[in-house]
Amino acid sequence: MKAHNQFLLSGVAAIAMLANAAPAMAQAAPAGAADIDDSNSNEIIVTAQKREQNLQNVPISMEVVSGAKLAEFNTSDIKAVMNYTPNVFVQSTAGNDVIYIRGFGSPPANFAFDQSVSLYVDGIYAGRNRQAQAPFFDLARVEVLRGPQGALFGKNTAAGAVSVVSAGPTKDFEGSITGLYNFDHKGTDFSGYLSGPITDTLGARLAYKIVNQDGYIYNRATDHDDPEIKSQLLRLTLKWEPSANFDYTAKVEYGNREINGGITVSSPLTSGQDPQTTRYIERTALGDEGNDNKSVMLSGVGNLALGDFTLTSVTGYSWFKSKIINGFDQTIPNSGGAFTANSVYNAFPERFDQFSQEIRILSPTGKTFEFIAGAYYDKSNYTLEQYQGFNIPDLFLTIPGATPADPRIPIYDGPYLARIDSIFRQKAESWSVFGQGTFNVSDAFRVIGSLRYTHTKKDGSFRTTLPYASDGLNGQPFALRPITNADGSISEGNVDPSVTLQYDIAPRIMLYATWGRGSKSGGFVSNTLGTVDSTFTFEPEQSENFEAGIKSTLFDGKVVANLSAYHTKFKDLQVSVYQPATSSYLTGNAAAATSKGLEGSLSVYPIPNFDISASAAYSDIKYDDYPGAACLASQPSTCTPATNNLAGYPVAYSSKFSGSVTAHARFDLSSDMKFDITGVVSGRSKYFNSDNQSPIFGIQGGYAKVDLRVQLADQDDSWHVALVGKNLTNQKTIGSAFNLPAPITPVPRAILYLEPTRNISVEAGIKF
Repeated sequence: MKAHNQFLLSGVAAIAMLANAAPAMAQAAPAGAADIDDSNSNEIIVTAQKREQNLQNVPISMEVVSGAKLAEFNTSDIKAVMNYTPNVFVQSTAGNDVIYIRGFGSPPANFAFDQSVSLYVDGIYAGRNRQAQAPFFDLARVEVLRGPQGALFGKNTAAGAVSVVSAGPTKDFEGSITGLYNFDHKGTDFSGYLSGPITDTLGARLAYKIVNQDGYIYNRATDHDDPEIKSQLLRLTLKWEPSANFDYTAKVEYGNREINGGITVSSPLTSGQDPQTTRYIERTALGDEGNDNKSVMLSGVGNLALGDFTLTSVTGYSWFKSKIINGFDQTIPNSGGAFTANSVYNAFPERFDQFSQEIRILSPTGKTFEFIAGAYYDKSNYTLEQYQGFNIPDLFLTIPGATPADPRIPIYDGPYLARIDSIFRQKAESWSVFGQGTFNVSDAFRVIGSLRYTHTKKDGSFRTTLPYASDGLNGQPFALRPITNADGSISEGNVDPSVTLQYDIAPRIMLYATWGRGSKSGGFVSNTLGTVDSTFTFEPEQSENFEAGIKSTLFDGKVVANLSAYHTKFKDLQVSVYQPATSSYLTGNAAAATSKGLEGSLSVYPIPNFDISASAAYSDIKYDDYPGAACLASQPSTCTPATNNLAGYPVAYSSKFSGSVTAHARFDLSSDMKFDITGVVSGRSKYFNSDNQSPIFGIQGGYAKVDLRVQLADQDDSWHVALVGKNLTNQKTIGSAFNLPAPITPVPRAILYLEPTRNISVEAGIKF
């Protein structure tokens, strides 16, 4: 970390040396400098195209969720964003939470997948979920961009991008303290910030969030509610403005998040999903079930005026260390709450670090031709260990190369109780150059072209061993030698172009049409037992998107209506599918898949102090060609991957319909107090939430969830008290499901990852 800090400081110094010699700052502020335009509170300012723009002028299908809206319902992670953004789904698992846009995403089964939907935190690429533990508090906004964003965002945005913008220092001193008690999760959540000037040229903001809460699933083995969450999140932001020509913003974020217990519950394999709110799981052989994650993210953003142009430097460093220990609910469905002995467990320790640097130059606006050009570089190291315990007959016959270390020991033909270890290492390096030009043909008509070239190099290795095993007859352990090795290297280049036509048919009504491509680099199989050289590497994936839309602001800003239609096709889609018989994954590339649909939003401000916003999406996504696919539960028993093709089948984790409605009303009780009420209804139609698309245990039915916030405050918001209810209809929804079969467990059952049930909190806060 010391070396990367030196890079950060050198970036400040290099730009600062030029600051005093440069003329006045061009009109291009840094990302995150603004959220809402003061001239019209209904105009949302975003930085989706590396400049500050009114959302209604950006020719992209996107949703923006303000930090204030997320704070109203105590947002803690990316999953809350999908309540406000149709066609976005976040899959909940015990491993990685994965973002899907328009049905496309990178499955959580292969930990080393780069994500098809990339997360950016204040301009820093965060392609792994545990890089972004800290950012989801004290935010300015979250921008969700649907469709390929390769030209400007670049790294691995084949399906879309999510840009998180944290709140920055304020010109005047201010602060807040907010405390919340959750009655259902039996715990507290404290957050707050201090912000303001330190000197005439230096401002600071210190924000924190401390959570200590129990979970929503009762574990009968431990007499405890799982999952218990203990987290401490901290962010310090410094903004230095020594002159009108130069500013530099430095941020450091620290996250320490401990989760004790899991979210798996058992359900029958022979009927629809029947999630319970109780489970039975004791301490595993590897320790207590849960997740311990520590993360650090550093960033530095500098802006320097060079005449009418602006030079921007974005430097980032990210590090995390995590250990997940998974156990699986041992309750036998429909058996009066009986349970089986826990002999199934796994653990995934991870370590990761990444350094990145971007330089870009922005031309002034208001010219016939405007442009953005730049270059990007990053380097990362990733290590994933895996420990698994099973009770599987003929275990060694299912894994290539498995033989006893001592040749005098015969291969036992019965069940083994074994622990299988693996370690995956990857070093990755990428660089890219990019540019976007806007030709203003007239005041009303614009042509925008973008191009990015990215080169990626990766080296990976995978090692598997069986450190011990015992036969099922006498329980005598014996050691075994390493059983599989795999090594690979990738060096590839990808080109991501886009062209957009944009036309203002009226002063505040804009039409646009876009064609663009996106890409994601190839990679390695990181945690599948039996991986060898021939199965270790998978190819890059590519996307192509056609999109047309209209954005309109009507009736003096009282109505904002947007609609878009899209057709997105993926080639060599990266997939990883669970194989229950061997508790392994089939990882590789599907040939092609297509998603097409409509996305729309409507915001209405009919009278002062009342507004209502709605958004909805329709999506139709299917595989066009997928030879060699894992067999689905609905296919004949004679199906084999060697002859299977899923052409025409839907893609899992995708609903045809999704949407949300948010309504807010304010009532002035007196000259001193006001009353606010905010309600959110979000939902989606049914979808497959199991890899094998089981029509019995693998379907999540359609649902609608209701959140409500009722608040009493004084007129200047110096204090407030609120009652917050989430999932008031108590929908028991499942993030993902899979079959845990015999003989891995004595009693076969479906394992469901249950999402939070209804919970109600009381909140109080002060602002000064």
